[in-house]
Amino acid sequence: MKPSIQKLLVGFVIVIVLAFILLRGDQLVELIETMKRGAVIPLVAAILTQLGKYYAQSWSYHFTFAAVDEKMGPKETLPLVFGTFFMNTIAPSLNMAGATLVVDDARRRGIPGGKAMSAALLMQMTIESGFMTIMIVGFVILQVTGNLSPAWFLTGLVVVVMVGFMGGIMFIGRKSPQMLIGLLRPIERLVNRILSKFNRKPLAPWAVHAVSSFGDAAGTIAGNPKTAAKAFGCSIAASTCELAAFCLVGLAFNITNPEALICGYVIATLLAMISPVPQGVGFVEAGVMVLFSAYDINSAAGMAAVLVYRGLVFWMPFLIGAVLIQRTKTFKGDGSSKDKKGERPDMLPDEEGEKAGARVEGPAAQADAPAEPDDPASAIAECVADASDERR
Repeated sequence: MKPSIQKLLVGFVIVIVLAFILLRGDQLVELIETMKRGAVIPLVAAILTQLGKYYAQSWSYHFTFAAVDEKMGPKETLPLVFGTFFMNTIAPSLNMAGATLVVDDARRRGIPGGKAMSAALLMQMTIESGFMTIMIVGFVILQVTGNLSPAWFLTGLVVVVMVGFMGGIMFIGRKSPQMLIGLLRPIERLVNRILSKFNRKPLAPWAVHAVSSFGDAAGTIAGNPKTAAKAFGCSIAASTCELAAFCLVGLAFNITNPEALICGYVIATLLAMISPVPQGVGFVEAGVMVLFSAYDINSAAGMAAVLVYRGLVFWMPFLIGAVLIQRTKTFKGDGSSKDKKGERPDMLPDEEGEKAGARVEGPAAQADAPAEPDDPASAIAECVADASDERR
């Protein structure tokens, strides 16, 4: 990456952090004042267990890349954990903005684009699945106690749909690639039309490449079920740590109802995931207070617990992420963005590829792949187009 671009990215991060502090800095003061009213030991324990969540997620990233036969150690993935939070905060997108950072960082480490995308997709699946496991337990408790409203249930279905959608992409890419190509082709054409409106060069055809990559990665993951299961287990551990942090914060303010605490965490996390505003500001606080009122939790104690928990899970990873995101390859720019050697023909499996004319033509099929752009934004935009290099 050119030094000027790197400095521009660092400056962008600084501007974003200062903007958030300017707009929400009063919450930091309120957080400190509110924490002074709580018990010290549970609050310290909550901070440690929340940090444990991020450590568990770094191992989950490690195992997701191992599931596609690539290596990234926990020390390399820990900056990605905080970096993805930072990206998802400044660009709410159902947690997909952070996945883009993961893909580009991996590709700059020499990991093929298709494998990078599949590992990021698998990681997102494990995160959502880990939370979904705890969400189901929370909903069962709400149903038994008669506090499960249709609104909470329908909101929870969003997570189930997300997990099913991500799993379905890889499954269909493996079992019925032509169906997935048919779904992606209109998107491919729409993207190129939008680019042409801005006088930008259309992207090289990527639908066939992406489907082939997803299918091959799905086969690789299926061949490493134990490794994929470890990634899932680490994500459940991460969600459990966050649940423990929520409960400890509640305990610090004398909230001892386990049902209210478990369900409060489920609602808080769920609303933060699907909210159109960064980290569900306003939505989460209101939703948790409504749930606490159903369990007759003291409103002052409930509000204090929500404010402290929200302050911890927002400011701590956000500020750490602003620092550690600069250690990723996307920002440092000192890694290779080209795929590894050993390229294979860019086409679907024989029996499907012949019918669809899936053999790649044009620049993408040339023996010498074009150099990766130094601009990380361009690298991310072209990630899907170059994904076929990982064909097995």
